[in-house]
Amino acid sequence: MRSQLFDAKHTAPLTSQERWASQSSKMLRVGLGPDVLAAKGAMVAYTGQLTFQHEGSGSMGRLVRRMISSDDAPLMRVAGQGLCYFARLNEDIFMIELEGDSISIGGSNLLAFDASLSWDIKRVQGAGAMASAGLFNTVLEGRGTVAITSDGPPMLMDCSQQPVFVDPQAILGWSANLVPSVVNSMNIRSMLRGGTGEAFQLAFHGPGFVIVQPSEGAPAPAGSSGGGLFG
Repeated sequence: MRSQLFDAKHTAPLTSQERWASQSSKMLRVGLGPDVLAAKGAMVAYTGQLTFQHEGSGSMGRLVRRMISSDDAPLMRVAGQGLCYFARLNEDIFMIELEGDSISIGGSNLLAFDASLSWDIKRVQGAGAMASAGLFNTVLEGRGTVAITSDGPPMLMDCSQQPVFVDPQAILGWSANLVPSVVNSMNIRSMLRGGTGEAFQLAFHGPGFVIVQPSEGAPAPAGSSGGGLFG
């Protein structure tokens, strides 16, 4: 039998010395030993002896925030020995190494991370004006790896030199030390002419970065208030 499928780049390894690795631009490979937390349903294949269990909130405060947050991305704990492959919606996957610092990521873009990292759901201050845009995001801190997804090649924007304004539906995450503010760009003339579709933006300014994807994500179902700040 012959096929380009048999090219080595398409073949899954039997073993791996790497803890986190890119199987391809759209598939993540993780060597299990220490546990991993991942988005529910993100596993596409595995080898070895692995278990998958629902990951609870861990605290009453975090449980409440998850219940009222549109950023509630259910997690599962992956444990055991073997290789696990993750992917989601054919999106591009990128890994971020935290070295004692922290990052704020939208729940719909959070694919997997080391279970040793601390995480919490935080309210985006001042975002109450965006009734359908959600109010929360996920902050991860410590030493370990975080894998995120992007609907296309993302753009990294430096906020230290001048303010950066981002469509809330296009933002993937930002340096956790940054505090975004909400900018309302609506005006009477625009509203009378049907609006621009760009009523609100998040503004960032300070030492840090913002990650932006070339997409505003899938539209929310008709009649739904979901979608959230991050999808």
